[in-house]
Amino acid sequence: MEEQVILVDQDDQQIGVMEKMKAHYSGSLHRAFSVFIFNTKGELLLQQRALNKYHSPGLWTNSCCSHPRPGEKTLDAAHRRLEEEMGLNCLLTYGFHFTYQASFSNELIEHEFDHVFFGLTDLMPVPNADEVASFKYINLESLAVELQQSPTNYSAWLNICFPKMVEFKHKTYGFLDN
Repeated sequence: MEEQVILVDQDDQQIGVMEKMKAHYSGSLHRAFSVFIFNTKGELLLQQRALNKYHSPGLWTNSCCSHPRPGEKTLDAAHRRLEEEMGLNCLLTYGFHFTYQASFSNELIEHEFDHVFFGLTDLMPVPNADEVASFKYINLESLAVELQQSPTNYSAWLNICFPKMVEFKHKTYGFLDN
């Protein structure tokens, strides 16, 4: 059976479900999540998307992102996918949400109500090669420079979310700032 996503309105109220690829071709607004994992040095864990991904292959992005399944709590889905993609399990805390829309060259459209979670661990990831080509830790100042100089090396949602994430992190987790 094809994977389903949860269709939502602008207030994140569920209005239905749809096959994931159909939602991405039609640009239907659906629920998603993004996870940002930091180590105790304040560095962000980035993953490079596997080269076989249906969109944004080979681009660098946040630690983990995906969609909850129908009937699945978003936090539970974030834990599930963090384990499936990066082989990590740590406490995740809800940060904020944002809505974005991005079109890709293969005619797919991401239109997502994205819930953002934060985690802290010094455990090393054990990435799933079907999902992740590589990973690295980077400080936020260096990432800001890279996003400005080479935004096309990074996922659309990371480019959009980064300033919101930095503002939230500094307000909430300022003790990790170096």
